[in-house]
Amino acid sequence: MKVSSNKTVYILYVLLLTSAITLTGCGGVKTTTASSSGDGEPEVAELRYQGWTGAVSFPELAEDLGYLAPIKLNYIGNTISGPQDIQSVVTGDTDFGGAFNGAIVKLIAAKAEITSVLAYYGSDDSTWTGYYTLDDSPIKTAKDLIGKKVGMNTLGGHHEAVVKEYLYRAGLTLDEIKQVTLVVVPPVSTEQSLRDKQIDIASLGGILRDKALERGGIHPLFKDTDLFGVFSAGSYVLSNKFIAKNPNATRLFVEATAKAIEWARTTPREEVIARYESIINKRGRKEDASSVKYWRSTGVAGKGGLISDKEFDTWISWFEAEGTLKKGQVKASELYTNAFSPYLNETK
Repeated sequence: MKVSSNKTVYILYVLLLTSAITLTGCGGVKTTTASSSGDGEPEVAELRYQGWTGAVSFPELAEDLGYLAPIKLNYIGNTISGPQDIQSVVTGDTDFGGAFNGAIVKLIAAKAEITSVLAYYGSDDSTWTGYYTLDDSPIKTAKDLIGKKVGMNTLGGHHEAVVKEYLYRAGLTLDEIKQVTLVVVPPVSTEQSLRDKQIDIASLGGILRDKALERGGIHPLFKDTDLFGVFSAGSYVLSNKFIAKNPNATRLFVEATAKAIEWARTTPREEVIARYESIINKRGRKEDASSVKYWRSTGVAGKGGLISDKEFDTWISWFEAEGTLKKGQVKASELYTNAFSPYLNETK
């Protein structure tokens, strides 16, 4: 867990009270038997969170599988984006949230007291995001994007960072990259915006990508896996205060969610989809569950969501290059901990 100088006194104080956590370097928190409840029972009965319409998160899956008991999840509404979701953790409106790792880097650089505890989404051979253009488009290379518009769901997230990394690797200067206009488009409208030529490139993944490809007439200029291969792109975060005050609940949340990720990774796809449909139908939010039929894989690189430095280093390097961060301002190892993961010491 990261420990900056302005919070060291606070955490040491909490440790004296609980004798629950021993701090180590390299993004690690070595935990002993938590003491606030005496017998390892979670300190809280519920965890507040935001959800996504028509989708099932891994904590929701963990609860349905029985891994999270006795803790229950308390759904307080839907999030509009990853950056908004983790900001809610900072303000104390929720207990956990998830976002693109680059957004987490920026928030922690701004002195937010949060720590990433496990990865929850990414890209692999089955699950990835493509950046599509029309078949008759003159856009063939990164240089052709200068003066063009790229549509995506939000700024400051995964899609923006991937586009900029693509342009940067292609040799465009920062001034040239600034001439590529990034446009926020609702995901359900992105394909049509491309076909209407309101944008020149559309970021598409999952069901929206598959349906667009079925209709034809588009092709990817590049995919995120072309740049990064198999990688985890986003993490769940908890506040440092929550972790220090509730080490048992933190461990249970991470363990349960990690096991849910591995359940989804190792269970036949049809069974995972059926379980997701059941969860959506049972929670009674009047949602359309049809999108989960297109679920393909977890997209998570590390076993059970284990995080590595490289999953933050890519974005730290980019922010340093564009001047958003000063060189050495943030270190990847200070942004996350794998200490609560049941898979920490597994080699495979």
